[in-house]
Amino acid sequence: MTQGFATRLQAAFTQYGHLCVGLDPHPFLLKLWGLEDSPRGLLEMSLRVLEACSDQVGIIKPQVAFYERHGSAGYKVLEDVIARARNAELLVIADAKRGDIGSTMEAYAATWLGQGSALEADAVTVAPYLGVDSLAGTFDMAEANGKGVFVLAATSNPEAATLQRSRAISGRTLAGQVVDDVSERSLRMTDAGGFGVVLGATLRLEEFEIDTSSCYPIPVLAPGFGVQGAAVKDAQSLFGALSQNLIVAQTRSILEAGRDGVAEAVRREAAETANALG
Repeated sequence: MTQGFATRLQAAFTQYGHLCVGLDPHPFLLKLWGLEDSPRGLLEMSLRVLEACSDQVGIIKPQVAFYERHGSAGYKVLEDVIARARNAELLVIADAKRGDIGSTMEAYAATWLGQGSALEADAVTVAPYLGVDSLAGTFDMAEANGKGVFVLAATSNPEAATLQRSRAISGRTLAGQVVDDVSERSLRMTDAGGFGVVLGATLRLEEFEIDTSSCYPIPVLAPGFGVQGAAVKDAQSLFGALSQNLIVAQTRSILEAGRDGVAEAVRREAAETANALG
């Protein structure tokens, strides 16, 4: 029987630490690497990053948008990258941020979490603002297939605060309600802890009424470290009890090192994250 995502995530933490390397083949990064903005360039950058991650980190996070902008050829590259990464026993979080209702959301879930799908990943990011219950089919598929789901709760883009700090019918902030709902679902799982949330590391989470000292320690995917401003050394103070299952997402601070410096950048950030989180 396939191990659940929570179990595999804990194994990755134990063996490699909490660093997650983002794969974002943005046009400016491809140029910095001396690569053309084409499927061939995407593939070369991605494979170089995977090579740099080998035996250094346990988690990668491809940003789907930078592949799909190249159409079917970009998707073919992404299929290849995901397959190679998973064959190398890296956990793959597809940063797709999908969110919809009914059969449409179920189709998205099948794409990223379905056994045998060409784009099968280990976990996917999803958007809850059509209602967390609209993701019920995604949660069900994830649990059935031993996958993870990371639900956007409090994100670091400034325009999100008005929505995410507004009040749900329960009286909670929307971001706080998402954390509560995901925690409840995660606790009910057979492999408890397979569902998590996305929380920006640059935020003051108390402004979203997220109490990191009392939250159930679900996995947290935390972008915002490095170039975006949050310091890895502050991870425990930023996330409190949630830091034990914190996934420290680093992208530009690693990829901006270029093709010749990426391996050293991965080693540096992995060591810094290990020092901060053990």
